[in-house]
Amino acid sequence: MLTADIFSVAGRTAVVTGASSGLGERFARVLAANGASVLAVARRTDRLDALASEVEGITPFPADVSVEAERARIIDAALGQFGRLDVLVNNAGYGNPARALDEPVPDFRAVLEVNLVAVFELARLAAASMIEQGSGSIINIASILGLVASTPIPNASYAASKGAVVNLTRELGCQWARKGVRVNALAPGFFPTESTAGMEEGDFVAAQCPMARMGEPHELDGALLFLASGASSYCTGHVFRLDGGWTAR
Repeated sequence: MLTADIFSVAGRTAVVTGASSGLGERFARVLAANGASVLAVARRTDRLDALASEVEGITPFPADVSVEAERARIIDAALGQFGRLDVLVNNAGYGNPARALDEPVPDFRAVLEVNLVAVFELARLAAASMIEQGSGSIINIASILGLVASTPIPNASYAASKGAVVNLTRELGCQWARKGVRVNALAPGFFPTESTAGMEEGDFVAAQCPMARMGEPHELDGALLFLASGASSYCTGHVFRLDGGWTAR
């Protein structure tokens, strides 16, 4: 087999949440550009429509993963549209930087609802159909802040939620390993997104990161295709760090 064929996602179907901007938009573009049919999920309908009009193979699907009923609707839509689901990219998430002493419990809980509870339920719903077909790949987007403290940025809710995603990935990967469903996670460092706007102009990342820079969006492409394709067929429960050496210090 040619090396390029190992990483092929041609003919596969995928759901990408948080696909209206940032890393999620990039993930949807990369999967579609490499032959997958992608259901792009987010709340911002105008951005999804623009993405779908620009990239062949992307179907826009407005939904809010923080709403429990919406999660089942997402998976049902993918199965209705494609007839099967091969890849789920659990990317939707957000942070609410605040000192722990100042962060209200409802705000903390809201972050966990999107970053953790929605990830669990979407994975569970997707896995049901994947188990039935005997194959599937679930890719959870964690963060290096699920592996190390966010200091000097105070962000307890985000760090807690992403740390939970890291171990949830291990747990689900082991639970479904004998059923043909692989569960892995990407743990990006700092990449240019709406939530990191302005950081690239300061010295925070340069001072903390061994590579002294933010990652570039294309530097996640290989890892995404590895996990979405058959190249990672013997890989489950792993968390892949793409952080310029941040967590190696």
